[in-house]
Amino acid sequence: MKKWLTAMLAVFVLVGWFPTGAIYAAKTPVHTVQNTPLPKIVRVGIRENNWSGQPDPRGRIIAVQYYDFERYAKDVLPNEWSPSWNTDSLRAGAMAIKMFSWYHTLHPFTVQGQTFDVDNTVNFQVFRDLTDQPQTNTAVESVRGLAYVKRGTGEIVELNYRAGKEGSANWQYRNFQKMAQWGSQYLAENGYSYERILQFYYYNRDLARTRQ
Repeated sequence: MKKWLTAMLAVFVLVGWFPTGAIYAAKTPVHTVQNTPLPKIVRVGIRENNWSGQPDPRGRIIAVQYYDFERYAKDVLPNEWSPSWNTDSLRAGAMAIKMFSWYHTLHPFTVQGQTFDVDNTVNFQVFRDLTDQPQTNTAVESVRGLAYVKRGTGEIVELNYRAGKEGSANWQYRNFQKMAQWGSQYLAENGYSYERILQFYYYNRDLARTRQ
């Protein structure tokens, strides 16, 4: 029976009776803020250290550890943004980290037999357990219940970012849908709110409420 159905489906596709897009859509559902709740945990692949004692981006995955989703963000933000930076820069960073993490919990990796969402190095986001700071914790908590998603559909997409250069908005990153970390600080110092900073770097995106 299954063989017959498979053969008939193939015929329908070949003669144009069945839209191929519908087949692929069924296999790859779109994750939106409306149909996908915020993750409770993040699976972090821990890489072996290099000669200097720091996690090696090319090192083996030696363990996969599970962390509360918000706690993970609190232990990433002070390692990616300076805790002394402007509050709106930190809030923009908190949102980028949140959406990057959320996207990757929906698209995990399997390496050397270990399945994880992100690792603890610059391959994804720099994570150091128990390094949270009061200023960055406040920033992470300020975007609780919010997401920054694709306009019109609410699709959950990763928000990428790069260091950039100090003293500039780093316009070149805007063209590639990437936020400059130094650029976020520059814009915040020039009166931009965190939402305006996000709008500056990520076009066709909107703030939305998350499912609880």
